[in-house]
Amino acid sequence: MLLISKLLNLLAQPLNAVLLLLALAYFLSRSRPVAGRRLMGAALLLLTLCGFKTLPDALLQPLENRYPELAADADLSGYAGMVVLGGALEPGRFSQYHQQPLLNASAERMTMAVSLWQRHPPLRIVFTGGEGEFFGSGPSEAERALQFFDSMGVPRSVLTLETRSQNTYENALFTRALPGLDAQKPWLLVTSAWHMPRSLATFQKAGWNVTPYPVDFRTGGITPLSNFNLGEGAERWELLLHELLGIAAYRLSARM
Repeated sequence: MLLISKLLNLLAQPLNAVLLLLALAYFLSRSRPVAGRRLMGAALLLLTLCGFKTLPDALLQPLENRYPELAADADLSGYAGMVVLGGALEPGRFSQYHQQPLLNASAERMTMAVSLWQRHPPLRIVFTGGEGEFFGSGPSEAERALQFFDSMGVPRSVLTLETRSQNTYENALFTRALPGLDAQKPWLLVTSAWHMPRSLATFQKAGWNVTPYPVDFRTGGITPLSNFNLGEGAERWELLLHELLGIAAYRLSARM
C-alpha cells in the first residue's frame, strides 16, 4: 500500500502533468512540429490553471465542511481521549539533523492535541504514525511526536504511541491492536478537516467509536480569482487530487 500511495501521490501532482506535456512537446518538435506546439500550448494552459486556487478550494470545501467543528467549550468529559493521526511532522532525516521536532503545514493536528489536553487533562493522547518514506532510516513519526509532546510539557503518562502504520487504514487497524486501548469507548479523532471524511469512515469500519474533531482547515468562503499563485495553487490541487484519489482507492478496496 505504501507503493500504491506513492504512485497516487505522483498522479496527484499537476506539475508532473505539465512536465510530461513539455517533454512530449520537445521530442515531437522536429518530427511533428504542429503536435509539439499544441502540446506546448496545453502545458502552458495547465500551468496557468494551476495558479488559480478558486476551483480546487471550491471542491475541497465540501470535504472540510462535512463534519462541524466542536465548540471550544464542548463537554469532553465522556471521552477516553483523542486519536491523533500522523502527517504533521517533517521526515525523520530532518529531525535527526536539527535535533528538534519540525512541523509542516498540518501542524494543527499537533498543536490542537496539546490544547485539548491542557483544557481537559483527563484526556489520553494516542498518536499513530510510522515511517512514511521509502528506505526511511530515521525515527518513526510517533517517536518524533514524542519529542514534540515532551517539548510542550505533556507528561508521558498520558501518551500512547503507535509506530508501525504507514497509511490511514493502518492507523485505525494497528492502533486498535495496542494493549490497554478500548476502541469501543468514545474517542475524539483529530486530523485535518479535508482528510476527516476518509479517516472517520476508515476508523468506524475498523470498529472504533470516534467523534470527528477536524483541524487544519485550508478553505473559508470563496477564494477570489485574483488570488493567483503558481506555488500555492499547485499545492492546493495536489492536496485535493491526493485526497480524492485516496477516497476512491479506499472505497474500491472496501477500507471505508
